[in-house]
Amino acid sequence: MSRFNGNPWAVLFALCLGFFMILLDTTIVTIAVPAISDGLHASLDDILWIQSGYVLVYAVLLITAGRLGDMVGGKRIYLIGLVVFVLASAACGVARNPDQLIAARLVQGVGGALLTPQTLAIINRIFPPERRGAAFGVWGAVAGVAAIAGPTLGGLLITYASWEWIFYLNVPIGIVGFLLALLVVPNITEHRQHRLDILGTALITVALFLVTYGLIEGENYHWGQVWHFVSIPLIIALGVALVIVFLITQYFEKNEPLVPFTILRDRNYSLMNFVAMAMSFGMMGLFLPITIYLQSVLGLSAFDAGLTIAPMSLVSLVVAPFAGRLADKIGGKYILFVGLLLFAAGMALILDQSTVDSSRWTFLPGLLISGLGMGCIFAPMTTVAMRNIPAALSGAASGVFNTTRQLGAVVGSAAVGALLQAQLSGKLAASAQAHADKIPPQFREQFVAGFSRSSGGLDVGRTQTEVKPPPGMPQQAVEQLKQIAADTFHVGYVNAMRPTLILPIGVLVLAALSCLFIKRRKRSRDAAVPAGSPAAAEPAE
Repeated sequence: MSRFNGNPWAVLFALCLGFFMILLDTTIVTIAVPAISDGLHASLDDILWIQSGYVLVYAVLLITAGRLGDMVGGKRIYLIGLVVFVLASAACGVARNPDQLIAARLVQGVGGALLTPQTLAIINRIFPPERRGAAFGVWGAVAGVAAIAGPTLGGLLITYASWEWIFYLNVPIGIVGFLLALLVVPNITEHRQHRLDILGTALITVALFLVTYGLIEGENYHWGQVWHFVSIPLIIALGVALVIVFLITQYFEKNEPLVPFTILRDRNYSLMNFVAMAMSFGMMGLFLPITIYLQSVLGLSAFDAGLTIAPMSLVSLVVAPFAGRLADKIGGKYILFVGLLLFAAGMALILDQSTVDSSRWTFLPGLLISGLGMGCIFAPMTTVAMRNIPAALSGAASGVFNTTRQLGAVVGSAAVGALLQAQLSGKLAASAQAHADKIPPQFREQFVAGFSRSSGGLDVGRTQTEVKPPPGMPQQAVEQLKQIAADTFHVGYVNAMRPTLILPIGVLVLAALSCLFIKRRKRSRDAAVPAGSPAAAEPAE
């Protein structure tokens, strides 16, 4: 492997700029859901694809992209990914219907997948083992802040410009990131030739697509038939079967598998893959319903909704670098355990205080607790995962790690979205029945029927236009009907959101418990082992 003699912190800054842009785009769209829904007349099912389609392609291609970085050089793949992402972002901004936006988001996912694995791989190669914790601390801080800064920045752009600008913003950032990476990022390559596992690539790509497609579209097809004998359960089962076949082929692939099982034999790396998946599951599963709630139920503007969530981002930004350095000194085991529990507890507090009459300040204690927890997660998680990975496998390891993290986001948004749709079907109908006595008897049946049919096709924008006033209704009665319809939606949505969010909170608690199995290094050996030796790279957690 080529040695790097430049300034690694300048390289880290350049890589983090592109990485920040990619992760920002994962969450910034969430705050724009009501605006996109109104602007493009997109249903909840469309919104799930606009959000999940990007992450789907992103997750599916990460393992392959990590291996491509090992084959032809991380810098080259990073720059290609940056160009693809920026061009696709511009296409998102000019989309004029949900289908166009979904297509552009899929291409964005390709660019993001090419870029992301190269960041961890390059960092792992240019920093010595004793300084990787601090470097991963910065990388983790960027990941955490981008994940929750998106709503604030997105809200600002939507309120004072339009939803298109959440995508146009990527163009100048991407250009600066490209030029900076071109100048300072080294093109570190291995001396030996690598090969791409074509069979493994095909299997994992199809498998992940089938599983996530089934989860996203399940409620839309009422978990039944899609076409002739093809059903949603069959699609998901086939995807799971292909994942099993993929793992079997990878185990027996002796030359150069897409997923080297040697990295999975490291207990800490395997555990952190699960934690990364669970964390992304929890974040995406929690933020989508809460964002809709803040705007469509409480009536906050996109900017005000973003500001409501901002304290979480600020606390995480302050805490993350300290958590990274502390993980270098004492290990990440209990930092992660406490962080995940705090994040789950803060979100549970927010859920408990969510009513149709809540104010934005009601959620401040829960947001501060969640921000403290989140700041303790990303940096130690990455440090524990990548500490023992050999440089020759860092691209593959980074690809697998980021794939599990993004797969968690896909499954989280899809599963919680499906559960939310299922809950809405019943809760909206019950709310409509409860409010029906407030309108004239001749309109009650149509009113209740309109809400009873709402689920995947529900308008989740601030207009909530699923109930249309009948022709000839007096204007005063029309205004009364609209207010009752809004009240019905608000009550039904809150009643549907509350049980839905129990799922991601439970997943976060399970991830916290798994951290208790992290393998810690015997502290007595540390002083006797030189910093750069192979033994010094043993688990510190």
